[in-house]
Amino acid sequence: MVSRRCSLTVAIFLILSFSQSGFCQRNGRTRPVAHAEANSGPVTLTPAIVEAGSPELIRVEAPAATSVEGEWFGHKLQFFRAHDRRGWYALAGVDVEAAAVPVTLRITAHLKASPTIDRMRDLSTNVAIHPAHYRTGSLTVQPKFVEPGPEDKKQIDVAVKAKEKVFAAADAGTGTEPLWSGSFAAPVKAAPTDSFGTRRMFNGKLASIHKGTDFRAASGTPVLAGNSGVVVLAQPLYYEGNCVMIDHGLGLISISMHLSRIDVTPGERVTRGQRVGLSGATGRVTGPHLHWAIRWQGSMLDPAKLLRLNLNQLP
Repeated sequence: MVSRRCSLTVAIFLILSFSQSGFCQRNGRTRPVAHAEANSGPVTLTPAIVEAGSPELIRVEAPAATSVEGEWFGHKLQFFRAHDRRGWYALAGVDVEAAAVPVTLRITAHLKASPTIDRMRDLSTNVAIHPAHYRTGSLTVQPKFVEPGPEDKKQIDVAVKAKEKVFAAADAGTGTEPLWSGSFAAPVKAAPTDSFGTRRMFNGKLASIHKGTDFRAASGTPVLAGNSGVVVLAQPLYYEGNCVMIDHGLGLISISMHLSRIDVTPGERVTRGQRVGLSGATGRVTGPHLHWAIRWQGSMLDPAKLLRLNLNQLP
């Protein structure tokens, strides 16, 4: 009788342990337990309410894992290990034009069952994507920026190819650690606007969705690197004007546009707060300002929300 009671107690303990940690085993295979919210179980997202255009810090509590891999919106997630050796992190995001539907966040933790046997644990979960409500704005610019002529189109083609080359290299990066360190800082000492996500009407025609944040920076204001990284583009582009792009590692890029001067060169390593140029009014603009954009694996993210993410306290 005592033996049967002990066996029952152990069985109940094991069931509760697996349920509370967010996974269970069945027929020798590990399966995820369905999670109602993004921040339940071993996987947490910050911010917890995931909106279109939102950057997301994903944490996986898997101290026994030797590596963690994942996929979101068809893009590879690149996880790096926390200093406390308990968690794994990935800095990712949701594109500003993403539909407000549940999306599967696929995560697999690799564990060593023995020196010669690897075991995988599926921690995938569904994440609800909420709509972000953006406004519509109207601007008047030079006609060539709305209906470019033949020579302008040649410049646009050159700019597109330059950007495609940079983005392809960043998306295919093989690094295992981020180049950024700590929280991101604003690129200028000037007030930001709520322009991200605005549906822009140029000269009465819907041309694009504004995929960055505009800062009210007078011409000649120093523009700073938002975090450490490597300069991957520093040149004039048709719409962007004088432009600087910084690769922060693991698919994350910051983009500064409309500069009056560029002070860095491709391949140069920069640190947070280092000057990369001066603000101006080059490219498609109505006046001097800084347009600052954040790109992750092809998704354009809200820079203001990235600035609010506390990345200084990663354990």
